[in-house]
Amino acid sequence: MPTLSRLIAGLVFAATAYLAGLAFRNAMPETMAFGQFDLINGVVGFLCGWITMTNRSRLGAVDAMGRGLRTSAIIVAWALLIYGIVQMVEKAFRKRYDTPTEAVVDIFALILKNGMLMLIPSLIVILVAGGVIGGLLTEAVRRRWD
Repeated sequence: MPTLSRLIAGLVFAATAYLAGLAFRNAMPETMAFGQFDLINGVVGFLCGWITMTNRSRLGAVDAMGRGLRTSAIIVAWALLIYGIVQMVEKAFRKRYDTPTEAVVDIFALILKNGMLMLIPSLIVILVAGGVIGGLLTEAVRRRWD
């Protein structure tokens, strides 16, 4: 059911994912093509905030921070999976795989490669800060208006 706390969580985590994407983009070479990277990150962040952040009862500030950090981690996991699949499909259209099994297995190699690229201090700080702020803000809104 739509609530104000779900909306706030979605918006805060969409902003967190968007800012994390900008930090990632700034750390990569300028020749790298990103396409709809920002939009996809924002949508993933919004959905994770809407669904993941607000599915627990009121348990206080510490739990809210923990749920916020968990939501940031889930955003990273979904983004890595989505971008791994997109890269695999692009490689498949270029006939880089001999079998479908090879393509599916390569998704996990691409996830690991992209995960290693994400080990950027500014990106980690944005995800942690966004998770904590998003958790506390969502909990405050839930206590006040839900």
